[in-house]
Amino acid sequence: MWRDLFSFHILGQSLAVDLGTSNTLICRKQHGIVLNVPTVMALRVSDGSVVGVGESARMMLGKTPRSIRAVRPLRDGVIADYETTRKLVTHFLELVQPYRSLIGPKLVLGVPTAATRVEQRALIDIGEDVGARAVHLVEEPVAAVIGAELPISEPTGHMIVDIGGGTSEAAVTSLNGVVVNRSIRVAGDEMDRAIVQYMREEYNLHIGEQMAEGIKKKIGCALAPDEQVTMKVRGRDLNDGFPHEVEISSGELSTVLSSVLTTILDMIEATLEVCPPALAGDIMEHGIYLAGGGASVKRFNEFVSARVKLPVHVVPDPLLAVVRGLGRLLVSPDLLAQVEITPDLK
Repeated sequence: MWRDLFSFHILGQSLAVDLGTSNTLICRKQHGIVLNVPTVMALRVSDGSVVGVGESARMMLGKTPRSIRAVRPLRDGVIADYETTRKLVTHFLELVQPYRSLIGPKLVLGVPTAATRVEQRALIDIGEDVGARAVHLVEEPVAAVIGAELPISEPTGHMIVDIGGGTSEAAVTSLNGVVVNRSIRVAGDEMDRAIVQYMREEYNLHIGEQMAEGIKKKIGCALAPDEQVTMKVRGRDLNDGFPHEVEISSGELSTVLSSVLTTILDMIEATLEVCPPALAGDIMEHGIYLAGGGASVKRFNEFVSARVKLPVHVVPDPLLAVVRGLGRLLVSPDLLAQVEITPDLK
């Protein structure tokens, strides 16, 4: 009883949450990133009880019996299954808050620039449902610029391309906001689906998206590598239905991913075309910055640079850029007040 008493606080933690289609990352004020797990939950069909969350639930994708369903509750960067998302966020917050509190946490949440008011409202409702005392929304490209330690408040243009699981966004920022942006619902998940389709058509091999993601991470590349890397892939042979194994190369992956990466590149060019001339000069000087998990595809920066004829940089730890930026806002209330978009919803 005394231990419970001493672990009780009046105010909950201040938390920054990057609730992504593929991964959820949480940063706690003065503690840094305290959670980085897949945005997946496994539920028992009969009563909706939780069977697994995060990595344990991801391992169940495509392997569950009829009594269990493994769910990815976000699609294209926004909430597709409200109730499951609420359960998931509740579980994540319990993991990262070491004590109980009388008043709930303050949450700073990243949101895609293309999210509708209804989708933004759903995020606020989730925060309120899990007991947050305050919910602040910040556009993910803005958070990524802050996380990459680029000067967001100056009258200088910076172009950031955030490639997540469900969406890819290109934005030019200046003076604490987004000046121009483009967004498409083509990103890491679409790369995985392209790999699944290729294995089916080229090798008559059926693999799951979990296997496809592993292939992408291990040997995926945007340009054919100078030195080929191979990987053994196991799946179900579509001819006889038996388990089968084939070997594929990184050179094949560059061809497989080219159509998806070209679509993202088209979006980048479309953003550059509408960029104000005064900011275009800044981008010519500083180049383009890539963030998000999709930016980790090998040689993608070279792929982009070859076409747009500009320097292209991958920010350090690109998957962490957004949550780091959101985390910095936890200790910079004045900057948070300038960059948040939450008042637009009220």
